[in-house]
Amino acid sequence: MIVCPNCNHQNPEAALACEACYTPLPTTSSCPHCGATIQLDATFCGQCGLNLPPAENAEQLRETMVNTSDLPGSVENQNPELVMSKPESEEKTAPPCPAPTLLQIRAAQLVHLQTNTTIEIPSNLPIIHIGKPNDHISPDIDVAGFPNSEIVSRVHADIRLEGDTFFIEDLGSSNGTYVNHNNLVPGNRHQLGPGDRIALGKEDKVTFIFELS
Repeated sequence: MIVCPNCNHQNPEAALACEACYTPLPTTSSCPHCGATIQLDATFCGQCGLNLPPAENAEQLRETMVNTSDLPGSVENQNPELVMSKPESEEKTAPPCPAPTLLQIRAAQLVHLQTNTTIEIPSNLPIIHIGKPNDHISPDIDVAGFPNSEIVSRVHADIRLEGDTFFIEDLGSSNGTYVNHNNLVPGNRHQLGPGDRIALGKEDKVTFIFELS
């Protein structure tokens, strides 16, 4: 988990911004000695106590992690007679996995039932904010122009993309978020599937159908 430096909220490892206050989260890496998760600006490892040199950028930390020959637990400082050579099959480097292409990312959209309007869900954003213009978070999906939008909060809900899976989460809106007529508990994520019915607010007045293609 990544702890937000602003509000101390615990966020998933892959999060780029705090789920609670949207503060950018610090970048993490691994301790070169024990492998524990550490922040790039950490001065020591909280797991094994290894003192870490100041890293002004990720590249400098990676260079420090490579140069581990002088660490007490490194293979180079062990008895040479006890060090066994790796089989040739283990020394071969596995080929890098190909980066996902645009064709591998499933396109998703919301169809507004009241106006039959299709809204494409951005595939380049891990978090898509749904709401109306406000002073805190600019909505990626702005529903201010739809009928009955007065029941939708300015910061109403988020759609999150994790891998190729979409989730929706209510952000404590005044009138709630409903999936297939079931009220979402604020803060609880619901995995979306094709055909799911999403209502922003009560009485099914601002309704969308989630679709994948």
